Amino acid sequence: MAVMALDIPRRPRSVHRDDLLVLAATAVSSFCVVWLVYGRLSLLSNSVGYGFWWAVTFLAMYWLANRALHGSLMARDRLMSAVMCSAALFMLVPLLTIIGYLIYQGIGVIRPAFLTDTVQFCGQLDGTNCGGVGHAIIGTLEEVGIAMVMAVPLAVLCAVFLNEIGGRMKRPVRLFVDAMSGVPSIVAGLFIYAIWVVSMGRGFSGFAAALALAILMLPTVTRTAEEVLRLVPDGLREGALALGASEWRTVWGVVLPTARSGLITAVILGVARAVGETAPLIFTSFGASVMNVNPLAGDQEALPHFVYQYIQYQPNTGPYQRAWGAALVLTFLVLALFTMARIAGRGLPRRVWNRMTSHFAQGPTN
Repeated sequence: MAVMALDIPRRPRSVHRDDLLVLAATAVSSFCVVWLVYGRLSLLSNSVGYGFWWAVTFLAMYWLANRALHGSLMARDRLMSAVMCSAALFMLVPLLTIIGYLIYQGIGVIRPAFLTDTVQFCGQLDGTNCGGVGHAIIGTLEEVGIAMVMAVPLAVLCAVFLNEIGGRMKRPVRLFVDAMSGVPSIVAGLFIYAIWVVSMGRGFSGFAAALALAILMLPTVTRTAEEVLRLVPDGLREGALALGASEWRTVWGVVLPTARSGLITAVILGVARAVGETAPLIFTSFGASVMNVNPLAGDQEALPHFVYQYIQYQPNTGPYQRAWGAALVLTFLVLALFTMARIAGRGLPRRVWNRMTSHFAQGPTN
């Protein structure tokens, strides 16, 4: 029976209950060994070294256990899986720590009125029950939304030019996009301040902030979209051209729908690049304590600028706590935007793109 059991094919990625028991046993055993040798017998023990040696001991014991049970091939595969999972968990620790600390600091001021009120009638001595970030939420949504409307179409068209059309201008355009990727955010704010606010006399406004954020979003979305379009198989383009479609119909009806998930990811990365920026807002929207729903005129507040302004107060005061609450609201607002973008990327394009490109299936025009 033992010989027959060895002949049963086993996929390297299959995980059974015995594998989980081996994982748990090696984790506990390595913890005990490191606790005894490094934690008790060593004079140089500390938390960082303890974690490092626990990870090394765990991987060594896990490899030895799988080698004894399943052979060297399975042991190497399980070892690399453990290394990858450990690296992923290690990278999650700072993220979870930041989110946990934000929740700890800001959850005390979160209430329904905090999401709708302003700080127009709040002073430095008022507590956390006074005011809210409703005006900053509106400003953030308007500024980022306008920046997306301006930057995303230009970025996608630029990516299509770089990947699908090319020509003599391809290298200069790519060089310009790469140079824009390294532009500090404060330079974009100063540029809009010098051109729009001062030279043209438009004054501070949410639209000026949107212009600066669009400058920051443009290279990020362009480079990501270009890489996504490169992943579209050339066979799809060749098949569409062989059926008589023109180049623009191939791009519009085949390439872009195929890459829609990646393009949505590019937009998400662009929003993530812009939504947390503070330096451009100082020179463009300037901030305000009242509600301003008109992004074309007047100072306008945004969540990053609100956090920057109020975090400078003394700890444990009302403005200081409101800053932490605004940071928590900004974090969950970005998470909500990303979630909605993912949902739209799965469901919306299949219906809309099929309707918009239905003429492509009718064949070439005479």
